[in-house]
Amino acid sequence: MTKGIDLKDYFATPETKTVKVLDGSGQVVNEDFFPYLSDDQLVELFKQMVWSRILNERSTKLNRQGRLGFFAPTAGEEASQIGSNFAMEKEDFLLPAYRDVPQLVQHGLPLYKAFLWSRGHVEGNEYPADLQALPPQIIIGAQYVQAAGVALGLQKKGSKNVAYTYTGDGGTSQGDFYEGINFAGAFKSPAVFIVQNNGYAISVPRATQTAAPTLSQKAVAAGIPGVQVDGMDALAVYAVTKAAREWAAAGNGPVLIETLTYRFGPHTLSGDDPKRYRTSEEESEWQEKDPLIRMRTFLDKKGLWSQEQEEAWTKEVNEQIDEAMAKTEAAPVQKVSDFLKNTFVETPAVIQEQIDVYAAKEGK
Repeated sequence: MTKGIDLKDYFATPETKTVKVLDGSGQVVNEDFFPYLSDDQLVELFKQMVWSRILNERSTKLNRQGRLGFFAPTAGEEASQIGSNFAMEKEDFLLPAYRDVPQLVQHGLPLYKAFLWSRGHVEGNEYPADLQALPPQIIIGAQYVQAAGVALGLQKKGSKNVAYTYTGDGGTSQGDFYEGINFAGAFKSPAVFIVQNNGYAISVPRATQTAAPTLSQKAVAAGIPGVQVDGMDALAVYAVTKAAREWAAAGNGPVLIETLTYRFGPHTLSGDDPKRYRTSEEESEWQEKDPLIRMRTFLDKKGLWSQEQEEAWTKEVNEQIDEAMAKTEAAPVQKVSDFLKNTFVETPAVIQEQIDVYAAKEGK
């Protein structure tokens, strides 16, 4: 259970009160919203955030070395991503966007599979049987429609689990965004829709791509609760997402959550240069709100975390990444003939001819 947050207060109203638990100095500013988490859980939450930051740094280096393909940086969004995912259960169904690989791995995807997905390898889309998730969606906002469908399926099965999904601020200007929340709202399906408002739709400022004063209030049009939360505050994000999950699982319908966060790096490593549209002053202001600093300070004051612990954990995480990368690079080289074989359930004769041609070349 989560105390303090009553989603009835956020139902069908455009008024916005940003939920906060920790301020920038790691002080608790709202005891009523402080989530029920043990000391061990608080430490585990932070360890996952540190893991995500290290993964971001290592993935960036691996991309620059030509050892990874597509990568969307996640530094700065650890509270938003990990804090929300931490509130979910293993049997909940995750529908991630392309920046949500950290949640996908924490939900159960082996890390080497995530690396293979980045490299465009087919094995990166072959998931363990018990993993309730789809591969990251590249089409902006499309996962919202998928999440509505999955949530309806869970509802029809009588499941007490939920479907949860993410998009960025730009995704809320896509038709799929409204169609997804409207469909789930109409059927009262158990979905948690999360908007990670990191300030920019690639290079377009949030204020430019929509006239809505907030993104959470877009829930009003669908008749569902909309909550805005400090996305640099892991405890606030967890508390809101936990409450949203309980609301949806209880049969009350979906919830829309807007996390106010910031991506420290470019949109992706595929050519974006944030210096062309962001000022150094803006970046410095958000760097001071770093979610890791805030959570680390909070835990340090409680005597739950130390520099020694972080150094040991950093070493362990880097070893995990090295091991996963070694397994990634040992994967079989893909063949053109295999791509053709995977295109159709029943291979047409004209495609079989092409398979035979390529297979002959590959056999040499």
